[in-house]
Amino acid sequence: MSKPTSIKTSEAVRDRLRTLAEERGTTITELLEELATRELTEAEREQRALEAARELGVEYTEQVEQAGSDAWAKIRAHQGGAAA
Repeated sequence: MSKPTSIKTSEAVRDRLRTLAEERGTTITELLEELATRELTEAEREQRALEAARELGVEYTEQVEQAGSDAWAKIRAHQGGAAA
């Protein structure tokens, strides 16, 4: 088991995390662990993109990377998320 630690955040964020955790029947700690493991790091995203391009037989160029980023931004925008 990991050593406990604390994270500083605003009261509003803490309250939201508490509500989300309660709605899911879990704890804030478990909710944060789930969120942290679900999200990929930049290096992980890059590695997955390289692997996907390789599987598709596509050379992973800057143009391909930009086209993929643009496509995901459009998808997020249509899902109501922030387009990056």
